[in-house]
Amino acid sequence: MSTLASIKPLPPRSGALGIEVLGASKRFGTFRALDGVTLKVRAGTVHALLGENGAGKSTLVKGLVGYGVLDSGQIVADGREVRIASPRDAQALGIGMVYQHFTLAAGLSVEENLVLARGRMSWKIDWHSERKSLDAFMREMPFRLALDAPVSGLAAGEKQKLEILKQLYLRQRLLILDEPTSVLTPQEADEVLGLMRDLATRNELTVLMITHKFREVMAYADDVTVLRKGRLVGSCAVRDTDRDRLASWMMGGAEAASDADARATAGIDTARPARKPLAANAAVALELSSLTVLDDRGHAAVREASLAVRGGEILGLAGVSGNGQKELVEALVGQRRAQSGAMSVKGEPYRATRKAMTRLSVYALPEEPLRNACVANLSVAENLALRDFDRAPLRSGGWRLNRRAMRERAKQRIAEFNVRPPVPERAIGTLSGGNVQRAVLARELGQPVDVLIVANPVFGLDFASVADIHARILAARDAGAAVLLVSEDLDELLELADRIAVISQGRLVFETAVENADRVVLGRHMAGHRDDRQTETTVPAAAFHGA
Repeated sequence: MSTLASIKPLPPRSGALGIEVLGASKRFGTFRALDGVTLKVRAGTVHALLGENGAGKSTLVKGLVGYGVLDSGQIVADGREVRIASPRDAQALGIGMVYQHFTLAAGLSVEENLVLARGRMSWKIDWHSERKSLDAFMREMPFRLALDAPVSGLAAGEKQKLEILKQLYLRQRLLILDEPTSVLTPQEADEVLGLMRDLATRNELTVLMITHKFREVMAYADDVTVLRKGRLVGSCAVRDTDRDRLASWMMGGAEAASDADARATAGIDTARPARKPLAANAAVALELSSLTVLDDRGHAAVREASLAVRGGEILGLAGVSGNGQKELVEALVGQRRAQSGAMSVKGEPYRATRKAMTRLSVYALPEEPLRNACVANLSVAENLALRDFDRAPLRSGGWRLNRRAMRERAKQRIAEFNVRPPVPERAIGTLSGGNVQRAVLARELGQPVDVLIVANPVFGLDFASVADIHARILAARDAGAAVLLVSEDLDELLELADRIAVISQGRLVFETAVENADRVVLGRHMAGHRDDRQTETTVPAAAFHGA
């Protein structure tokens, strides 16, 4: 029978690892995900990394764990320069990561997942010795899991704990946590972060924590760094800052001006477009009443949400990623059923079927349109026909497709919406992100629109594509459409929206006219923080009716 020595031995723990990234840059095509970012994480500390979606956080930490080699910059570990070109390089340094999405083997037990994490396995394992070792390890942990429990039967919070236990069992010296408490109860979150804090204080572990929750930063972190649009905005000791300052860094402030300068240099008009005033008697086109939507785990992602959008206005929905926006959009476009509550369009009950969307002129540009609104292997022309392939003029002679009519209309819309290259037969999956967006907009806005639902429409796109797509959304509003714009980019909402509502933990908690919007106040509500000295900060759900 094999012994523990027959399995790849655990690396020796040699104390917390300090790491520094100097001038990190990374591009994806024309998109600059990181632009000269410097980050110093002191050994034996908890360091919080903040930033909205698209700020560059994930790109930066992937460079540290070997899943995305940086284009330029240096990485210094324990005072010496190192190269991390693969996950094996990171593991050799004692760098581990707990991802937002679970990486567990669902068909195995807790014990088997822990042993499997150690890498190369012998053909025969001494499970008696393994169990003794794992029992001793578990006794050191403030939270424990039954070693024989199947992972498939664990709750989400227990799976998150197992992901953390797995890294601690590997005796990592620096642990990167990506939204570590997103599936934990408040009590579990404090338990996990308290353990991280204790290990750092004992200089056994360094923690780099990606989070959106200011409470966790202020309670558990020593230092904090904020990224915005691939650039370093600020870094300081937590004791030297507060929530308002961090919210200001995340939402823009001086950085917003520099971005506007860059866009102006690129030849793009950054002035807020002139808007048609909303008619006083404009009718409500889209209304939600006490809508509750469940997520994939059966938990309430959207909680009794009520809102209304009138024709000829844009309601911007702001919120940190993971607060119910995705599930709300999916319910509106028919990809997820609502648990309770009601939706209506132009005063009629709305169930988000293809037939109802066509009849009521409801159109959408969902997030990641290549995955959520297209068939990648079909041509541009075929994707442009997905809405009405079964109606004239595209249908002829029963269910027969009129390919010639499909191609001619595609050519017209490709030209109108500036889709490049202008080739109807080309597979849409081969187009750039900006051109995929234009093609989907060509399909959705190629006819009169009464309601338009848009989610993060310009994430990762170049300035020219951003300006073009924003202009299309504004044109739809000016033509009388009610637009619900869901975005994690506050600048985008401030530029385009007439009103802004904030969603936090699935609830609509705040609303303001855009001319009265304050970045810091919006940031507080997005982070789930309420200043009780402000009497106007929160609005009951029933009040979101577009008055």
